[in-house]
Amino acid sequence: MFSRLPFHKLWFKATASLQLWWQRSARSFLPLKRSQPDPLNQQLNLRWNQLEYLLQETGLGLRRGGWLNWAAISTVTVLLFLFGIGLQSSWQIEGLLQRMGSQLEISVYLQPGVEAASLQPAVARFPQVARVEVISKDQAWQELLKEMGGAEIAGLTAGLEGNPLVEELQVTSRTTAAVPELAQQLNQLQGVGSVQYLDQALQSLNQLSRGVQQIGFVVVVLLSATAIAVISTTIRLIVLARHQEIEIMQLVGATTSWIYLPFILQGVGFGLTGGTIAWVGMIFTEKSLLNLLGQQPDLLQLLGDNLQLQPLQSVLLLLLLLGLGSTIGCVGSLVAVRRSV
Repeated sequence: MFSRLPFHKLWFKATASLQLWWQRSARSFLPLKRSQPDPLNQQLNLRWNQLEYLLQETGLGLRRGGWLNWAAISTVTVLLFLFGIGLQSSWQIEGLLQRMGSQLEISVYLQPGVEAASLQPAVARFPQVARVEVISKDQAWQELLKEMGGAEIAGLTAGLEGNPLVEELQVTSRTTAAVPELAQQLNQLQGVGSVQYLDQALQSLNQLSRGVQQIGFVVVVLLSATAIAVISTTIRLIVLARHQEIEIMQLVGATTSWIYLPFILQGVGFGLTGGTIAWVGMIFTEKSLLNLLGQQPDLLQLLGDNLQLQPLQSVLLLLLLLGLGSTIGCVGSLVAVRRSV
């Protein structure tokens, strides 16, 4: 067959076959020079495009919400502000209870004319007593003037003859549980006029703490329902305004979760914004009260010291407000989305 072909055609066929063989052989030995696509980069690019789309759709929905956005944010802000005030008050009362419980003292007021130094050794011999401090009449008078505002009380007591106070013993108990029994024993000593301690004050503070928590819980539940209703209405109106776009996305094959995820993010955005504003408002209110009470007598300054949050409490409060706000926003959005599907 090859003998019938002209020489130049036979040479061309042989050269082409040899070249084809060389190309096939070289592929099995030489490394590929083509760059393969990186699966990790493809996945990252896909996620980035999805995130960019969600943010764009969320921003578009917020712009179309108009004044309803501010209605939802303001409702969440009021809710979280009241929740934060109640939580802060509860923390402060608990801290005050702990300080009063760990430093619980019994005030032993002596009869007129009885010197505290004469009773100090007898009181110190009680096994429940950890420390005894003598408060003279003059020292008690100076402390009273300092706490109540010296000029005002000095003018009110100008007509009194001498110091009307009696000497006092400040007795610190080793344990809080031993205070009632120790107070009864001290009251039976000769020369003791009266014995007072903060048991009733502690009980009152406990009742106040429970009352604040109960009232705060009721207020938070009511305002949470209101905030969810407002957010749900806002998101539903935004969904209705974009119903044509949603129908087109459904026709091209977009899933329901992918379509409505931007609306859920809008509700979460309402909650996060309201939580941030509420936290800033609480910090501003706290600073204003501290500055106001700092100019008052020492008794009110003591209350001001209890108003200040610790740094850890401030951060924890911010996280709680953001968490509660985002949860309320998410629930309100889910309610609106389920009604619109």
